[in-house]
Order: sequence, then C-alpha cells, then structure tokens
Amino acid sequence: MKLALVVLVTALLGACGSKPPAPDWQVNAHGALERFEQAWLAGQTRAADAEFARARRELAATAQASLVARAELTRCALQVASLVFEPCAGFEALRADVGAPERAYADYLQGARVSPELLPSQHRSVAGGAADAKAVEAMADPLARLVAAGVLMRSGGGSPQLMQLAADTASRQGWRRPLLAWLGAQLQLAEQRGAQEEAALLRRRIALASAPS
Repeated sequence: MKLALVVLVTALLGACGSKPPAPDWQVNAHGALERFEQAWLAGQTRAADAEFARARRELAATAQASLVARAELTRCALQVASLVFEPCAGFEALRADVGAPERAYADYLQGARVSPELLPSQHRSVAGGAADAKAVEAMADPLARLVAAGVLMRSGGGSPQLMQLAADTASRQGWRRPLLAWLGAQLQLAEQRGAQEEAALLRRRIALASAPS
C-alpha cells in the first residue's frame, strides 16, 4: 500500500503474508483498499466507491470497529489530500468503539490540534502547530505529504509555497484528482492577486489534466 498513514492497512491486515494462509476477508479487503486508493487518486469516482464498499463489507464481517474505522480514515485522508473538506461521517459513527490513535488521527484530518505522539511519526511535526511547507516537504511519502498539506490548508496554513509543493507532488505521481484540486487552489489565489499570466498558465494545466483519456 502507498498510504503510509495511521490506517496502516498492511499492519491492519498483516496476516496476509503469514502462514497458515490468511482468511479470505483479509486478502479481499487489502486488494479492494489498494484499488480504491488508485481509483480515487486517478479521479475515477465510480470505481473508487465500488472498491471502498467492497472493502468495507469485508472488514465489517469481522465485527471489529477498529478495522472498519481505519478504512474510513483511509477514505477521509484521501479526501483531505484532494482538498475535499467534508466531515468524516463514516468514522464518526464508529468513534465510540475505537482507540485514541484513531480518534486523534480523525481529529487531525479535520484540522484540530491533537497530541502529536498519537499520530504516525511523519505527521507529528505538522500536528505540533508550527508546521510550514518545509516541514511538509521533508516527508518522504508523497501521499502522506499531500495529506499533511491538506491538513494545513484546512487549518488556515495554506501558503503559496505549500500549494506549489502539493501540486508538484501530485504532478510527479500522476495523481489527477489531487493535482486538479491543488492547481485549482493556485488558480484561485492567482486570480485574487490579479496575476493574469500565472492564472492563464494554470488554466491551461487544468485543461490538460482534465482532458478525457
């Protein structure tokens, strides 16, 4: 999995590589979550929704709220990485039955201050309250970097440098959905500043990325 976040699906489904063979639900959920992530980042909403529903059904069959909650956090993190700032309703329905790390990560995704020690190590500097584009750039995992950038945007720390970093990160990975979101944020800022040439360039990039394949 590329998503190196609190969801840690490889740990959550760690028995997939153990012997005796893992139960079918683990293998099926792991594959569906991978395909969900790929489809979401590519902007394939229908496919992403179908794969997430498949993964959630497999996880729910265990009656373990923490497993389903982590899948919901995966979805919420991908939304934040793409500047979709909605309540994490699927997680909130399970909040009472999960641990402090899951609750802290959900709050972090909403832009709230949380105890950094409850978060994955790569997000602790952002949760500390003094983060900037340099702190986000230092994160090795590109998707975690986009999530952290989205958290900063949500909490009012969206500098031009942060927007550029996020757009560059999404562009290098070929992740269409977050790229379009961050280019759109840059375009809005350029229009507010009256930077006509910059805005025109951003519109051309958006049109190029939006073109049907």
